[in-house]
Amino acid sequence: MISKTANCTNPILFHEIREEVTRILSDLIRIDTTNPPGNETEAAKYVSEQLAVDNLESELIESAPRRGNVVSRMKGSGDGPSLLLLSHLDVVPANPTEWTVDPFGGLVEGGFVWGRGALDMKGMTAIEIMTMKLLKRNKVKLRGDVLLAATADEEKGGELGVDYLLKNCGSKVVAEYVLNEGGGASLPISKKKLFTVQTAEKGLLWLKIRTKGKPVHGSTPNDEDNAIVLMNRIIERLVSHRWPVKMTPVIRQFIRLIGDLDCELQEPLSLFACNPEDDQQLNSLPRSRDYIRDEIRPRIRMTITPTIIRGGSKENVTPSECEATFDCRVLPGQSTGEALRLIKRLLRDFGEEKIVLEEIQNNGPSESPLKTPLYDLIVEVLERTEPGCTVLPWLMTGSTDSRFFRGVGSICYGFHPLIMEPPSRGKIIRREHGIDERISIDNLVFGTSVLYETVRKFMS
Repeated sequence: MISKTANCTNPILFHEIREEVTRILSDLIRIDTTNPPGNETEAAKYVSEQLAVDNLESELIESAPRRGNVVSRMKGSGDGPSLLLLSHLDVVPANPTEWTVDPFGGLVEGGFVWGRGALDMKGMTAIEIMTMKLLKRNKVKLRGDVLLAATADEEKGGELGVDYLLKNCGSKVVAEYVLNEGGGASLPISKKKLFTVQTAEKGLLWLKIRTKGKPVHGSTPNDEDNAIVLMNRIIERLVSHRWPVKMTPVIRQFIRLIGDLDCELQEPLSLFACNPEDDQQLNSLPRSRDYIRDEIRPRIRMTITPTIIRGGSKENVTPSECEATFDCRVLPGQSTGEALRLIKRLLRDFGEEKIVLEEIQNNGPSESPLKTPLYDLIVEVLERTEPGCTVLPWLMTGSTDSRFFRGVGSICYGFHPLIMEPPSRGKIIRREHGIDERISIDNLVFGTSVLYETVRKFMS
């Protein structure tokens, strides 16, 4: 049995697992699962091996060659709900020339584990593995089944991961409750600790726009026939457009709460809440609270961002075609269909004969209710672990695999418990997909301890 360290300041924290969870994460980072191409099978096998150390059975399910998912189940008595611990094994690319360390070296140094996926989201895979191990080692009597799924392809939309599992073997992964990425991190508000629990996320609409022109000699240009010039005008039109403000209940609650917690934010946020269309009020936030403004802005409007552009083939020939990819995100209460209609309306006067618009991926926004026993317990465990903290629901600007489970009726919360690491002031999350991504070993201990305590109390 694993016991809590008697002399630590916080009785909830498991310091005994420090080396083990660090090793697991370091090993996972060293398995390069950059997507594309993914190659998650090797990582899935590693997860299975780690579970087997504690006699936990698992199953490897490949959706395509080398695109592996691993699922495990601890059976309960059937007297309580089922709970899935969800994570994904694939990561986004990392350019080694931009990093100060090898992004796939799994370096452990300075109290951190460094590498692509440390935060997004092999770190959570590691703490979920440890949570399963601790449940087993401590012989926790479960009222319902506890499942673990470490999946493929989330970073490219989940078609070969959660989407595949639900369509082909749903009974092996579906649970009444799901804990996944997207929340759990703390934000510093006037020296107070505020933890988020992701209860909603924006919808995703990926678009590809192609513009058509006519090739002529570059020395005698005609801007009207230059596909790149036309694309530049389209990008300017879409990016500069002021999309309508929509204040969801989650973001209203966030604004009200942080205004109550921080006297320097109270007046500007109160004025903004009364007239959210005038979001210039956000510019009046103190410079030290810039990160609050940056958190609010993408959560009150639909956003559209150009992410890839290609065009031209010769230095002295104007291009006949240019192609750009756009990442559009829509709020709960909006629809991707509505967003598409707005975009088409903005492009109408460029001429239909010069533009081809293609949908790459289309997933609507999703959300889960707040009034559940699991949400209440998350709040209870966090308040016990970090006395005096505040917990509030959170809207994620990105999209996670939770949307698939919400689509089949599961209640999903983003909950990867993380304490802020000064002096980053809110920037810990921004290391996801960024250069020198890393997570502190203290946070691995904190995350494992809080997640385990939440699962143990909820399921026993």
